[in-house]
Amino acid sequence: MSTASVATVSTHILDTTVGRPAQGVPVALSVYGSAGWTALAASATDADGRCKDLPAMPEGTTHVRLTFDTAAYLSAHPDACAFFPEVTVTFAVVPGEHYHVPLLLNPFGYSVYRGS
Repeated sequence: MSTASVATVSTHILDTTVGRPAQGVPVALSVYGSAGWTALAASATDADGRCKDLPAMPEGTTHVRLTFDTAAYLSAHPDACAFFPEVTVTFAVVPGEHYHVPLLLNPFGYSVYRGS
C-alpha cells in the first residue's frame, strides 16, 4: 500500500498554562468505515508532546477520530481541574494527504487546528 493512496495523521499537545509540551497524554486513533468507528491505534505523547507512532489510515478512510485522555494528564497536576476530561476531534481526510492536528490544552479550555 502506497502512502500516496492513504491519509496519514500526526498530533502533538501543548499545555498552554505552562507553555510546555504535555507529556504522557493517552491518545486513541479511530477510523470510520462501513462497520462504524473502529479503533486503529493507541499511543501516548512523548516528552515533546508528540505521538510519533500513529499508523497510516486504511485505504478508503474518509473520517478519523483522535481521542485525548486529558484527565490522565491533568490529574497529575494538583492545581489543575479536568473540566474537559476527554477531548475528541473528528475530521474528514483525503487519501494521500497528511493531517497534523495539534491540541492546545489548559484546564478550562482547548483549541485544535489543522497544522502542517
